[in-house]
Amino acid sequence: MITEHDPQTALDTRFSSPDATATPWPEGRAALAAAELYWLSTVRRDGRPHVTPLIAVWLDGALCFCTGPEEQKARNLAHNPRCALTTGAGVLHEGLDLVVEGEAERVRDDATLERIAAAYVAKYGAEWTFQVRDGAFHHDGHEALVFRVAPATAFGFRKGAYGQTRWRF
Repeated sequence: MITEHDPQTALDTRFSSPDATATPWPEGRAALAAAELYWLSTVRRDGRPHVTPLIAVWLDGALCFCTGPEEQKARNLAHNPRCALTTGAGVLHEGLDLVVEGEAERVRDDATLERIAAAYVAKYGAEWTFQVRDGAFHHDGHEALVFRVAPATAFGFRKGAYGQTRWRF
């Protein structure tokens, strides 16, 4: 199990309202954990971006997600593990949008995969029940690779009293 630590937190006043304050990391982390939908950005071999929505869970200081081994995002991550996951309110004047930048690491340990699988069920319900074997998730005859992205840098974009916070890990 990986332990979480507090990042360096800084408000970027260039992109913030005069009365804005930096968003504390526990608030950003809680919003990451609570979000239902995320967007994963990866890079294809030829340098073109690839962006796709997915579901994920926050566990042990990282966002964890799964994908089929032949899906574009899995192929992209095999070539270049650097990626970004984003989530947010999807409205202009309220909420907190978040960006997590890091490297996707494949999770192969069955005990850790079991914990991630349990987190999926707890967050998204029984339809997201996965069997764990051979270092992957399995569901309805399909295999899914599991990745974790621990933040290297994360950004919070508060709306209303606009504030841009950077967290460095």
